[in-house]
Amino acid sequence: MTQESPAPGALAALLPWLFVLLWSTGFIGAKFGLPYVEPLTFLSIRYAVVIVLMAAVALLLRAPWPRSGRQWAHIAVCGLLVHGVYLGGVFTAIAHGLPSGITALVVGLQPLITALVAGTLLGESVRPRQWAGLALGFAGVALVVAGKIASVPTAALMAMLAPAVVALAGITAGTLYQKRFCPSFDLRTGAVIQYVPCLAVTAALAAASETRQVQWTGEFLFALAWLVLVLSVGAVSLLNLLIRRGGAVNVASLFYLTPPATALVAWAMFGETLAGTALAGMALTAAGVWLARR
Repeated sequence: MTQESPAPGALAALLPWLFVLLWSTGFIGAKFGLPYVEPLTFLSIRYAVVIVLMAAVALLLRAPWPRSGRQWAHIAVCGLLVHGVYLGGVFTAIAHGLPSGITALVVGLQPLITALVAGTLLGESVRPRQWAGLALGFAGVALVVAGKIASVPTAALMAMLAPAVVALAGITAGTLYQKRFCPSFDLRTGAVIQYVPCLAVTAALAAASETRQVQWTGEFLFALAWLVLVLSVGAVSLLNLLIRRGGAVNVASLFYLTPPATALVAWAMFGETLAGTALAGMALTAAGVWLARR
């Protein structure tokens, strides 16, 4: 899809919810793949496959490339923040034992931080109704993951939180940066430009800190294929479209729905239980996102 082919109205209304569904499966893909490979090595392989795949698609379809070096640089910086820093932090946190629910809670601060700086950086006004929705959404996310937080010792929790905080900084800065400097670009060539610096940085860090050994099991290959096709191609393309079409606060508020959606997917796939507080948190989260996006 290029920047000149907007989705019809009915489809456009479904894009945010499809994005939430696809994005929430990223934690499931990590759960399947990380037992067989270290996190930065996993991400390096993922980035390399995406680059080869999207470069082939871009060349085959003769997709347009950016016309200026400045636009190339903006797209690359955005990709490094949204993918390299964010995913590197999330995968490292989970690999070190931080439950995905707590990781999602930390990243769930993104809408609030985005709202705090959107006015200064983007000139977006955040209305009181939106602030109420953001606060309600975060309270709902906290309820959804409250049980998992209680299961982790405090001392260990503090040591594992650092990569998750780095991930939060990356996704927040990347979303704001893209909205301000490069909201529109071709999704095919843009994906190649975004993932090349991610591969360069992540592979260098993996070479310096990991063994780079991979167990090529069926589960690992499934996780890799899922994360490449569903997340890196599907969900990221939807995120780019949403950033192009909507305000930064509206887009960021969707990340509140990721922990409840992840909990539902984990319940369906792994039989994980859903406590009453989690169900109440899902309802609060949905109400908060609705209020923030009205």
